Amino acid sequence: MRVTRLRASGAGAILIAAAVAASGQQPKIGYDDTPMQPNGKWHVHDGTRPQPKMVTPGATAGAAPADATILLGADAGAWQMTNGAAVTWPMKDGVLQSGKGMIETKAQFTDFQLHVEFATPKEVKGDGQGRGNSGVFLLGQFEVQVLDSYNNPTYPDGQASAMYGQYPPLVNASRPPGEWQAYDIIFTAPRFNAAGTLDKPAVVTVIHNGIVVHNATAYAGPTAHKVINPYVPASAKGPIRLQDHGNPVHFRNIWIRPIKGYDET
Repeated sequence: MRVTRLRASGAGAILIAAAVAASGQQPKIGYDDTPMQPNGKWHVHDGTRPQPKMVTPGATAGAAPADATILLGADAGAWQMTNGAAVTWPMKDGVLQSGKGMIETKAQFTDFQLHVEFATPKEVKGDGQGRGNSGVFLLGQFEVQVLDSYNNPTYPDGQASAMYGQYPPLVNASRPPGEWQAYDIIFTAPRFNAAGTLDKPAVVTVIHNGIVVHNATAYAGPTAHKVINPYVPASAKGPIRLQDHGNPVHFRNIWIRPIKGYDET
């Protein structure tokens, strides 16, 4: 793929490069005589288009990249109970165990990439929805179900990684009870017009243990048990919530990074 207008080769290319270096000028990159992109802002291969910001990836799979906000690491300081009180869930050595009442982040979000690691209880108790049940609520309203779905049949739109009450996962990627699992979630918040009418629904992509289980799928509305709630303008922004469902589910290594539009810095 060509990225410059320099067409010389061999000794000529060396001479041109030397001349550019001597002049102190940066070599021209890209083109300005190509067709415009459909958005009308940039030429094809436009060298003046903003360069993407450099972000250092995490050192290992699942590790937070340099521009991420750590929501759960050494402590739970980024969280609170839904009434604003301090978190009462027990935590030890960077692992948070679900307790009584839901918790939520102090910060609110719109469009983001979210990484969550969890483990359902190693000792299997109960079945169906009574086994390793919790949930990750995006904006506090759109649930990605947490459940022990390893050889544990339940209604499909309520199993692990389901868009709760709306879509089952494309496949069941669950690990055995007690093993650490990961959700990588890419979420776009709903958009509303000036009149408060829904313009675009919330959309989510979910990767469960490295396997795509939802691919840019729209929520029909905020999730709930036995119903689908309607969209309202308050659905456009909110915290991340973790659910208490009476089962001791463990969480660790939760981080989030905002997703911006192309060419935004």
